[in-house]
Amino acid sequence: MSVPRDPAARVLDRPSFTTARLWLRPLTEDDAEWLWELDQDPEVVRQTSNGLPPTKEEMRGVLLPRFLRRFAEGAQYGFWTAGLVGTVSPVGWFHLKPGRLDPFEMEIGYRLFREQRGRGLATEGSRELIRKGFLEWGLPSIAAHALIGNLASRRVMEKCGLRLVREWVVPADWLPGRSAEERRAVYYRLDREPWLASMPSGGLS
Repeated sequence: MSVPRDPAARVLDRPSFTTARLWLRPLTEDDAEWLWELDQDPEVVRQTSNGLPPTKEEMRGVLLPRFLRRFAEGAQYGFWTAGLVGTVSPVGWFHLKPGRLDPFEMEIGYRLFREQRGRGLATEGSRELIRKGFLEWGLPSIAAHALIGNLASRRVMEKCGLRLVREWVVPADWLPGRSAEERRAVYYRLDREPWLASMPSGGLS
């Protein structure tokens, strides 16, 4: 199957869906402003980049196009804007995409505004993507990673059923200016067959 010249044109191929508390719809170019606002949180950039929040120009011209390029990798892969059911304002995003560590393994991730954290929303959205990934899209495994001290993300991974596989050190060019100790990270994974076996009726209920 050929890939359109503009990967963002495949946004309409992406599924939208809801959970008990969240709606999720495909990320679009119109999301640039709130994505920039989200990345102004020092805690977000401390965990994910060089500690410097992006400018609006960087978000619109570099980061958002990078997110949208994921659409070319499969109709079910990419980034979803998330919000609370009954509202229109985004609370963050979730992704399911080929991993940076292993491009043949799908990686789940999320980012939420500070005021939305600690409510179980990250776990709720991630569990739904895992369910879709295994039941609807037939993925063999789903992985995630975080800095070793990011205990909140590690708890989300564990609540979703992912298990620690190994520790590793993030490459220096991923987190410029950080020491090897500051770049220590953890890698978690969940395989489809054990997940199916742990679900009522083999995951089909």
